[in-house]
Amino acid sequence: MMGVTKGVLLAFQGRRLSASLATGETKNVPRLPAARKLSYLGLASAFLRVGYLRRLLFLNGIKAFEAAARAGSFAAAGLELSVSAAAVSRMVHILEERLGVALFERKANKLLLTQAGRAYQSGLTPIFDALASLTAQVTAPSSVRVLTIGIGHTFAMRWLIPRLSEFRGEEPDIEVRFTTGGASVPFGEDWSCGIKLGTGDWPGLVAEPLFAGDLTPVCVPRLASNLKRPADLKGPSLIRVAHSPEDWPIWLRAANLARINARGPEFQFYGQALQAAADGLGIAMGIRPYIDDDLAAGRLVAPFDLFVPKGMRWYLLYRSFQTEQRDFAAFRRWIMRAASEPAARPLRRTGRSTARN
Repeated sequence: MMGVTKGVLLAFQGRRLSASLATGETKNVPRLPAARKLSYLGLASAFLRVGYLRRLLFLNGIKAFEAAARAGSFAAAGLELSVSAAAVSRMVHILEERLGVALFERKANKLLLTQAGRAYQSGLTPIFDALASLTAQVTAPSSVRVLTIGIGHTFAMRWLIPRLSEFRGEEPDIEVRFTTGGASVPFGEDWSCGIKLGTGDWPGLVAEPLFAGDLTPVCVPRLASNLKRPADLKGPSLIRVAHSPEDWPIWLRAANLARINARGPEFQFYGQALQAAADGLGIAMGIRPYIDDDLAAGRLVAPFDLFVPKGMRWYLLYRSFQTEQRDFAAFRRWIMRAASEPAARPLRRTGRSTARN
């Protein structure tokens, strides 16, 4: 009996919260310390817990925070959302009160994400991307054929987009849409397919290999002229990728140069590191297929004939029922064929270096 009474009380407070948010009133909204929240939730059934938490969501504040975090300022977020910067700031402040954590560090002329803010934004942006894509599909005319691909930004920019006109030439009636799909992003419910780097282990999904993730250093021809052998590499000139710190050690071990420590400029993504290399900043660790077009065009060169497997491959991911859908089937045929085309130069794939030090 006691549990039922407390459960009813919890539901009543949820209704009070919904009414307050609907009217814009916030001063009477119940705010419980984190510890008491947990004990309260522990008294109710799982159904009531989920319902209460859903009512706790301050969607306007969440939308305002995500836009500000992505844009880097309240003013830019206000332009995107068609409200004032002050309104965005106020909604974010209310959201922070609801969550009980600070999402931004507010400095003079600067807005910095806290650790909690970074974690929250990294999860929210893919959700909003998926929601926008899903809405577009639902509202699209029935005559529009849409293919939604979950894909990382670097793969899209460095390989898929330069080849997309070939697919459009074969299938002009299919509208291709991209949504955030990096390695850490779960497979979206609205995706037709995804392209990810990994080991091939995605439960519940079909994973067809596209490319081997072969590694080799790349740089501009001017710098390559001073690299006669792998031992000529110097640690401060080796550009690093923050989310793949193992790449240089893998290649250097294969070249029998484990004593060299990469300590050059660090970038968050492969695309940034490769652009820095193309601008002559240093030597980046290239990975197929990101480097294929640059090598073919001569923007970058691979000074050593040593390509080392990263231990991962690029895969086309999809649900088994997708093979029955003609738009996905057409894209699958095309990308498998495009991925099988020769690379910019022959690859000597090995886990050991045969180059002289």
